[in-house]
Amino acid sequence: MRLVNIKYVEEGSVLARPIRNSSGNVLLGEGVALNRNYLSKLGLLGYDILFVKDERFADIEFNPVISDKTREAAYNIVRSVTTSIEENDGFQIDVDSVKNTVLNIINDLLFSFDVLSNLSDIMGYDEYTFHHSVNTTVLALVLGMGKGFTQSRLLELGMGVLMHDIGKTSVCKEILNKKSSLSSEEFNKIKQHTTFGYEVIRRNRDFSVNSAHVALQHHEKWMGGGYPRGLKGKDIHELGRIAAVADVYDALTSKRPYREAMEPYQAYEFVYSQSGYHFDPDIVNIFIKHVAVYPTGTGVELSNGFRGNVIRQNKGLADRPVVRVIYQGEEPLAECIDFDLAKTLNIMIVKVENR
Repeated sequence: MRLVNIKYVEEGSVLARPIRNSSGNVLLGEGVALNRNYLSKLGLLGYDILFVKDERFADIEFNPVISDKTREAAYNIVRSVTTSIEENDGFQIDVDSVKNTVLNIINDLLFSFDVLSNLSDIMGYDEYTFHHSVNTTVLALVLGMGKGFTQSRLLELGMGVLMHDIGKTSVCKEILNKKSSLSSEEFNKIKQHTTFGYEVIRRNRDFSVNSAHVALQHHEKWMGGGYPRGLKGKDIHELGRIAAVADVYDALTSKRPYREAMEPYQAYEFVYSQSGYHFDPDIVNIFIKHVAVYPTGTGVELSNGFRGNVIRQNKGLADRPVVRVIYQGEEPLAECIDFDLAKTLNIMIVKVENR
């Protein structure tokens, strides 16, 4: 299988991974042949890249870092809590369900053989809230594992991050999804979500205060200037510092109605560039060891003019994966060639293009 931008997907191509909506329900299952109607509707919903089957990549498996069952349960608990607060103006959270969901994510990650490959999932416009909470939790837990956290510490981190944006229930959707620039008054309302989220979590005594500080502090910045308190350095809670990196990376790589998503390598470069400024340098160092610059499946062009897709990661060399090339320029190759960029140092990736 390989990733292909929807504008390059040929009619009749077969899905290699299911497409799910914000409820976790399958819109189109693995093995479905894509016709023009399907492609048009997926495009309107905001899906712009798809995993498709390709016999040239038949030996390559894409293994999500958490199972579909775990991901769906995580979507459901975030949705349930959000709906409860929005509709009932209440603060009660099913803490046991949050805890069990995070434990399942931790267990999936512990038994995942390919965490570097792809930490997130394909999504459309209307799914941002739930996907973002889950993807950010997965990445934060990977960083926590990289720091050697105990399970109890990982649980505090994961429960806090899964609920880190729950305070946005206090902000009207018109402001959250506004396409033009926010006014000062609107931005101040956005900033209040951190305090409100903290209050919601603290009212549920089965959450630890450390989890609550994730919601409160994930927009603080290492050098100051963040919100809500303008904290600096290690005055920011460690779990909040981890959440800040995970939150920004996933937000940048997520497509929204008012902007395009960054490519993972662009978001990776941004996080790296903000080490010591926006982010804790120690957390960034862990990030660059555990997140792929070019996730498996990504279409790339090499400096020698060949084009293909990333098929495998090289641990410790996040920007030097193994690439299977299938084109030289615009001409298809009679046989595929695998370039291990960890061994062919004179060749580099010069462009990302999922064709």
